[in-house]
Amino acid sequence: MKLQVHHQTEFHYDRPVHHSIHELRLTPQNHSTQEIIRWRVNAPSKVFDSVDAFGNAMQSFVMEKNYSELIIEAKGEVETKNEYLIIDQPKSVSPYYLLQQTDLTAPNEEMMEYFKKITPAAWTEQSMLELTKNIGEKIQYVTGVTHSKTLASEAFKLGKGVCQDQTHLLLSFCRYSGIPARYVSGYVYDVDKPVDSSHAWIDVCLNIDKAEWLSIDITNQCFTNDCHIRLAVGRDYDHISPVKGVRFGGGEESLITNFSLKEC
Repeated sequence: MKLQVHHQTEFHYDRPVHHSIHELRLTPQNHSTQEIIRWRVNAPSKVFDSVDAFGNAMQSFVMEKNYSELIIEAKGEVETKNEYLIIDQPKSVSPYYLLQQTDLTAPNEEMMEYFKKITPAAWTEQSMLELTKNIGEKIQYVTGVTHSKTLASEAFKLGKGVCQDQTHLLLSFCRYSGIPARYVSGYVYDVDKPVDSSHAWIDVCLNIDKAEWLSIDITNQCFTNDCHIRLAVGRDYDHISPVKGVRFGGGEESLITNFSLKEC
């Protein structure tokens, strides 16, 4: 499937920002699940390209003049494939590194008791689908009740959240169970529903020796397919958020995001 993406992020400030440094992970890469036909990231100053330790494409830029509005735009065309089994390249980050919990995924006692109840007898593709169903029922998809810094334990207590929260909870469970897992950021196309945000799902490594991963969309209760575009992988949302940075000045910040994702 050929998908056309337009993703615009706007930051507005009630006082001028004097200086800022920004880091972007808004560029998908060629992969067994997708081929990039064209892609471009636009920012208000010169963008420097690099690749992080996980192999994600990364851009950075610096703003050295005062501003009260900042607009970042990513757009392009991607041909996706109906594939959910991923084998890492030899120099990829070891799956063992992804056994570590993070501040966002660390389980509390209530979560660990819940994990004991849903632990499968065997870790298989089918049992992973059952787990996504359990997680989806435990954290029902509701927008506006969590934010980017919400902990898995907080979303677990609320019983509500979005794809990020569901992904963090399953990451927590997998790592608690000794199964390497990583956070995936990207987009998902739905012909019946307009896209209004980026998406998140999980890669789970059931074969460490082969560095073989299953890519699973908890929100949509399925393995990933040709409706999914991968942007980046990492330990959690904070590790690979699409846009992050530090600034001096600016006061209160407001954020507006605009998305368009359609079939070519």
